[in-house]
Amino acid sequence: MKLTLGFSPCPNDTFIFDALIHHKIDTEGLEFEVFFDDVETLNQRAFRAEQDITKLSFHAFAYVTDKYVLLNSGSALGFGVGPLVISREQSALSFKPSALSSQLSAMKTRNADFISNLKIGIPGKYTTANFLFSLAFPEAKNKIQMLFTEIEHKLVDGEIDLGLIIHENRFTYQKKGLHKVIDLGEFWENLTGCAIPLGGIVIRRDLPLGIKQKFDRVLKRSVEFAFENPKSGINFIKQHAQEMDEEVMYNHIELYVNKYSVELGEEGRKAVEVLFDMALEKGILPNIVTNIFLEAE
Repeated sequence: MKLTLGFSPCPNDTFIFDALIHHKIDTEGLEFEVFFDDVETLNQRAFRAEQDITKLSFHAFAYVTDKYVLLNSGSALGFGVGPLVISREQSALSFKPSALSSQLSAMKTRNADFISNLKIGIPGKYTTANFLFSLAFPEAKNKIQMLFTEIEHKLVDGEIDLGLIIHENRFTYQKKGLHKVIDLGEFWENLTGCAIPLGGIVIRRDLPLGIKQKFDRVLKRSVEFAFENPKSGINFIKQHAQEMDEEVMYNHIELYVNKYSVELGEEGRKAVEVLFDMALEKGILPNIVTNIFLEAE
């Protein structure tokens, strides 16, 4: 059986999918037609249910739980992996995650319109990064959507005041003379005590249960193979990593591929549920189908 499969060209995705799409493991008869897209394009394609299986942001997943179910393997979540807000100059606009509420209150007292007037580059409306930014800075309205790879350059050129960065930009922004304003991963961890759910792998609900469970087994096998043979997919990863040097590439993989990528487990599921519960409580997300996780075999 051939399934359509979408994921990003980022090293964490190519690392975990290499063995699967190149048949370095037993795929149990499954074949794949593969599409590479940036995360927000993947989110948009998921809204249209274009692919059988896709990587997407957990924020976007909340809008398609009626169409897709979350697999046990392949997710990107953890501690110390969250998006960063960065600025061109090191200034008074700098926040400690544990004291964000009091700092924001003090700032609003000084200038109620300050944050709302800033131009903020974001990597997509439905990214988990934007969801977290909205939690931390609900008064920020002047957001400009752009490819995540463009944000640092737009900030350096003065086209935006703040940048919300994800992926490998965590490792490159300082080399461009940019400065961290806040780590939204730390903000989330202080707020909830949970790992931050960034992105997951989902599969169409209308596929037979046996096919969904088979793919989940194959994906877990692919992630385990990648950990056991970390250099096996080096050429494939480099091919799609574009200008990224090898050190950054492997820092990226180490940051975003971990035990939760092998299997969500109880902790990982709890983190996703907390994210959705909080979003529903604050009215940020729509009603969500309750059975969002793939049924166990």
